[in-house]
Amino acid sequence: MSLPRIAISVGDPFGIGPEVVVAALADPGLRSAAQWVIHGSSQPMLEAAEKRNIEPWWYRVDFDGERQEYGFTHPAVLIDEPLNGNELRQPGPSELGGLLSKQWVERAVADTLRPATHPRHADALVTAPICKSSWRLAGYHWPGHTELLAHRCQSKPHAMGFVAGRLKIVLATCHQPLETVCETLSIGRVHDCIGLGVNFARQLGLSAPRIAVCGINPHAGEQGLLGDEEQRIIEPAIELAQHQWGSDSDTQITGPWPGDTVWKAALTGKHDVVIAMYHDQGLIPAKLLAPEGAVNLTLGLPVVRTSPDHGTAFDIAGQGKADPSSLKKAIELALDLIPVGAAP
Repeated sequence: MSLPRIAISVGDPFGIGPEVVVAALADPGLRSAAQWVIHGSSQPMLEAAEKRNIEPWWYRVDFDGERQEYGFTHPAVLIDEPLNGNELRQPGPSELGGLLSKQWVERAVADTLRPATHPRHADALVTAPICKSSWRLAGYHWPGHTELLAHRCQSKPHAMGFVAGRLKIVLATCHQPLETVCETLSIGRVHDCIGLGVNFARQLGLSAPRIAVCGINPHAGEQGLLGDEEQRIIEPAIELAQHQWGSDSDTQITGPWPGDTVWKAALTGKHDVVIAMYHDQGLIPAKLLAPEGAVNLTLGLPVVRTSPDHGTAFDIAGQGKADPSSLKKAIELALDLIPVGAAP
């Protein structure tokens, strides 16, 4: 059976993305699980390989060369875009880092959207970290990968999902100021995220998932004493979801649960997926439980996309000590989520 093909964008070239890509796929067992097309630059990858005493395992192809032939004679191909003499600059947010990392993820997602019969089709996308400040310096105003990919894939609804050990999390809102969360939430938005959570659980092999929906206020609003969003928005969304996904199956959708107690119940096995109302409500427990090994994925896309749950870590870039654990888990999850028979 043919191996699946996975596209990887290495993220900001001045962060730890190139290093964790080099280190993760230095594992021969993981590398042999797929065919790899890496969108990045050879200079930071070669430097990372030298720092970690890793023999380069990829075949280099010019990004503006005969790209239609890549991937057929070597199991791992780097689509190389040189840094043009900028390889010695100090790590940190930069216009160049933003320009390159944006181009690389655009090329990678374009390959996943190609028809399965196309010679450059990719079965999944794994993205290494970008720097939002670098994207802004380069003139791009996307809040992050999630929003860009949802737009390119014309996906609505969509949401950020996370796997952090036993925790499976879906965010009802994503990268936005906390003061705008309540005005962004709606019955439809919460309902859609519950549905994404149900599908996420089923992708992971849970035929009768138990979905817990968080409240947004302390103690889930105390029946309106501490806020009415639970009564106005979240409870009606749960009722709609129960009718849609819980009426003819063993799927359970419960809540709203207080955001300070639901996580313990999830860790003890009471819930399979937790729907969090805002970024930090879901990400604080995820990063506490799996500080180096959580995985981010975009739910609702027509393609598989995963990512490590950490940033560019400019402060340690180039030192040869970045931990590739989260990227390895992201790659493993992408392999697990590729539909059976997707590879040609």
